[in-house]
Amino acid sequence: MTRSGRILLLAAIALALAALALPARAAAAKYAVAQCGWHIGADADWSDTTGGAKFRPDAYCVTPPSADPFDGTHMKSFTREGAGTVSGTRFARWRWTAPPGTGIVNVRATWWHALHDGLEHRIGTGTGTGGFDVFASASETDTPPKEFAVGFASPRPALESRLLCARPEDRYCDLDPQSFSSVRALTITLQDDSAPATSVSGDLTATGWQRGPRALAFGATDTGGGLRFAETLVDGARVALTEHQCEKAMIGGEWRATRMRPCATSASGTQAISTSLISDGPHSLQHCAEDFAGNRSCTAPRPIYTDNTAPASPRQLGISGAPGWRRVNGFDAGWVNPAQGVASPIGSASYRVTGPDGYDSGVRQAAADGIAALAGLQVPRSGAYQLVVWLRDAAGNEDPASAAAVPLLFDDVPPTTAFSAAQDPEQPELVSAAVADLHSGVAQGRILYRRRGAERWVAMPTERRADGGSQRLVAHFPSDKVPPGVYALRAEVEDAAGNGAGTESRADGSPMTLRAPLKQKTRIFSRLRYRRRGGERVVVPFGARPWLTGRLVGADGEGLGGRDLLVALRPGRGAFGRARTVGATTGPHGGFRLRLGPGPSRRVRVTFAGTPSLAAASGRPLKLRVRGGISFRPQSLSLHTGEWLRMRGRVYTRGTAVPRRGKLVSIQYFERDARRWRPVIVLRSDHSGRFHTRYRFRYISGTARIRLRAVAPPEERWPYAAGASHPALVRVSG
Repeated sequence: MTRSGRILLLAAIALALAALALPARAAAAKYAVAQCGWHIGADADWSDTTGGAKFRPDAYCVTPPSADPFDGTHMKSFTREGAGTVSGTRFARWRWTAPPGTGIVNVRATWWHALHDGLEHRIGTGTGTGGFDVFASASETDTPPKEFAVGFASPRPALESRLLCARPEDRYCDLDPQSFSSVRALTITLQDDSAPATSVSGDLTATGWQRGPRALAFGATDTGGGLRFAETLVDGARVALTEHQCEKAMIGGEWRATRMRPCATSASGTQAISTSLISDGPHSLQHCAEDFAGNRSCTAPRPIYTDNTAPASPRQLGISGAPGWRRVNGFDAGWVNPAQGVASPIGSASYRVTGPDGYDSGVRQAAADGIAALAGLQVPRSGAYQLVVWLRDAAGNEDPASAAAVPLLFDDVPPTTAFSAAQDPEQPELVSAAVADLHSGVAQGRILYRRRGAERWVAMPTERRADGGSQRLVAHFPSDKVPPGVYALRAEVEDAAGNGAGTESRADGSPMTLRAPLKQKTRIFSRLRYRRRGGERVVVPFGARPWLTGRLVGADGEGLGGRDLLVALRPGRGAFGRARTVGATTGPHGGFRLRLGPGPSRRVRVTFAGTPSLAAASGRPLKLRVRGGISFRPQSLSLHTGEWLRMRGRVYTRGTAVPRRGKLVSIQYFERDARRWRPVIVLRSDHSGRFHTRYRFRYISGTARIRLRAVAPPEERWPYAAGASHPALVRVSG
């Protein structure tokens, strides 16, 4: 390099260092443009102030991808060979123009040149007034490429590399031999202080609650290096990014522009924002645009409300009024809405009604803020239907799977009933009426009767029975308990919805009447027998086993065989045993016989419970009296007058207990003249029934034979009749 070239280069470097030392503008934003190198072309204009007759351009900037990115690259201005001379102040140039709104603040590049006869290589910047400020100049040939860097205190509108005839206009520079100026590997840094302007519109900016993917339309403009990207923020976090098409390359770990204005100055588009990635509730929305220099502009924050969660099931879904079937076609449903928290409130309810024969109302909606009721629902006809309800919030979220269900049960069709066409001869008192209901089912029913000519109906105990796949009302008409005559019967039935029906007819249409009595009358003849004695009242000895005999006959006097009878045995007062019942069965001709066991006195009664076709009967009450049992033994059967006769014995207590004060016992002798037994001694036994006593005969002279016995007389709470022991014959000598 020549001395003058070195001086110019040192001056340019000093100027650049001085510019770099100046304080940066606080708001300054910059971007770098790479030119002619790195496999990048040039965004520059070439011009010739001589009209193209004296200079020519030559540029080679983009090497093959596999080659050295700087192998042979250059941007040159040549003098034309054989063109003679060129006037002073005439030049050719490469010019890089800063886009409007920007300015060049730094240049780094490589230059070299071959210069002859007054031609110079000058590099400088344009000024706002159209001038040219040179910061590097060379007048001598220096062909090895040299790098330089320079900064500017204020942004410059353009950068030029000139090949100039540096002589006055009235002088000339010889073009032979050929001269050239060359640059490459330029990094031009531009300052861009203009922030983009941006605006948004579209679904996401609408008022109200948002759900699902929402469109956001945006537009932006820029006056500098152009728009690099647009992004949308929710609560300060990026939710969408649109990167604009820019001419750039990654160099040294940073993006550099490959044109002076790498990006478009206006852009618009649409971003699809998935609100499902945003939590439910209120949020702040901003849209920002950023240019290639990093200037950023955002819209003012605006509130948005997102909700992508369907409401939960309605709580406590029910139908107003009493549950179950109803006969009025009108239903009011109500429920409790689930808590929504920060999410959107309930805005509507979706519902559908399904029912028999494939009925489906389809999905319907009822809208109201906080809706929690559906009034006046109706179904097309009687039947069991189902109402399903699910909720929809103000954002439009709903989930049919969260539906709650409740039955709608409507029945305005009364049940039907009819008495059986004929009575069962085996059960003439059995009255039955078939009942049926198409929908809600029979809930209750009763059968009543009244005597012909009477006004008052009398209800009978009525049972509802299943008969295969049908139902019947069943009652027993008490024909043997009502006065004889003709009776009308009525069946009344009500279904679960409250619809009622009644009939007084049989299934064949004839009136339902019965003539009382319906059962055949029966009679029981009964008696007690012991040995040759018999009748309704019989006295038997202690420990005897008498017979109960009798006959069951019908109204015609014919015996009724094979019928079960009940024999009620009620012991007398003071007996241990309780009343009991034993069974007996009549023989082929209606007769019966039953052996009664030993025991105290008792009452006996035979009854016949009757059958569906035979009336009940009861025999006359029978009284079985049992004599008390007692033993008696004198100590001696022969004694003298004046001696004591000692006697002892025992009262038998089968089926009873000795009275608290002891059992009364009478010692008697037989008076031959009167032929009667006369008492001698009256005493009481101990608690085991044993007794002992003595007697002295004082006035007997000669020899007397005396018959003695012990008697257990009747008394209160003693369930035996009077009973005597076997007599004992005692001889007394005087």
